[in-house]
Amino acid sequence: MESQIVIDERLIAKYDRAGPRYTSYPTAPQFHERFTAAHYRELALASNAGGRPLSLYFHIPFCDTVCFYCACNKIVTKNRRRAGPYLERLLREIELQGALFDRSRPVVQLHWGGGTPTFLSEDEMRTLMEATRAHFTLLGDERGEYSIEIDPREADAGKIALLRRLGFNRISMGVQDFDPAVQLAVNRIQPKAVTLAAIDAARAEGFRSISLDLIYGLPLQTVTSFARTLDEILELDPDRLSVFNYAHLPELFKTQKQIDAAALPSPAEKLEILRLVIARLTAAGYVYIGMDHFAKPDDELAVAQRAGTLYRNFQGYSTHADCDLVAMGATSIGMVGDSYSQNVKTLDAWYAHLDAGELPVYRGVHLDADDRLRRAVITQLLCNFALDYAPVEAAHGIVFAEYFATELAELAGMAADGLLTLDRHGIRVAPAGRLLIRNICMVFDQYLRAAGTQRRYSRVI
Repeated sequence: MESQIVIDERLIAKYDRAGPRYTSYPTAPQFHERFTAAHYRELALASNAGGRPLSLYFHIPFCDTVCFYCACNKIVTKNRRRAGPYLERLLREIELQGALFDRSRPVVQLHWGGGTPTFLSEDEMRTLMEATRAHFTLLGDERGEYSIEIDPREADAGKIALLRRLGFNRISMGVQDFDPAVQLAVNRIQPKAVTLAAIDAARAEGFRSISLDLIYGLPLQTVTSFARTLDEILELDPDRLSVFNYAHLPELFKTQKQIDAAALPSPAEKLEILRLVIARLTAAGYVYIGMDHFAKPDDELAVAQRAGTLYRNFQGYSTHADCDLVAMGATSIGMVGDSYSQNVKTLDAWYAHLDAGELPVYRGVHLDADDRLRRAVITQLLCNFALDYAPVEAAHGIVFAEYFATELAELAGMAADGLLTLDRHGIRVAPAGRLLIRNICMVFDQYLRAAGTQRRYSRVI
């Protein structure tokens, strides 16, 4: 499996640029305020005719302590009472959203993210799930894919048991690094024993999937220190691993200003850490799914990738390509019909909309035919590292070589560099191109080509 990914330093240096992660296309910078809550309501009601299943996302923004590296939409507070007013409005949003969708449409996927969803008390979590069941049709344990992000430092065995009773069957948790010096440098003190206790509790309760998050490129990390963390992680035997590249952008994320930039590993050392990660995880039997994600061969993501049915959305890689994503909570982003929509970002604005009985959507985008076509192309490449022209041509009524003549000419240069192969039937990403898949997808992003639309993204490696 290691041969499926090749790290070519020359190519990485050549293609080292910033770009989108493509959890959507068009990406969030293309969302605009001409797309209103009224547009969203109209599209949501119209989506019932298709009867697609639903995916629900709930954003819980609160965290007890700040992790200096974090770039999430969060509210750091030790005042647990702040969750009460937020939950009160979230219940109103559930009612407003639930009224738009037919109860015949099952919720096949559900996710609580943040922030830290386990910031909520046990009673608050019960209330939230009961309200969800009252307004949407949830499935039984073996049919729904219901996941939650937890902080092991505040999710003991009792809370994890409650999550299982509430219907969650998948769990993810941040680790980032087990090295005490690195943890201190990023203000996330989380002893290995705490993480192990959470994993043991999840397994004892019968959670079907356990996913751990790591970050490389944090201050004080070295190849040697991260190798020790990987050894300890592999002992824990998670079903999935996400190993993210830390993007140091203190001008965009204020908490990152508290990180000592001089203590960050050099680009060369970061690349060696990445090389180590790929070698160790693939040698241990994990499959490289793409975009920082690894999974065991029998995991649903790996199975879906082999079957060509893997999908990608705001929750990352998914096995549910046929869903409308209904997002609730401040800042959350949904995908209903041929549209993306985002809720207002501040608590005061979110509260005000819901207190007035209004959906808190403040911007979005309605995809046109070109957007849908390019999204299909980008999704196929991101998820399967391959694209056959014929299905795209049939679905969208185009001749691929004619429609994408400019893009194919640009890809020819990448093919000459060994990132991919091109023929009259399609595109195949080579092992040397898998880590640079974002670069390949960016060729099909028409908005990146337009003058004045360059945005600040993280680097691809």
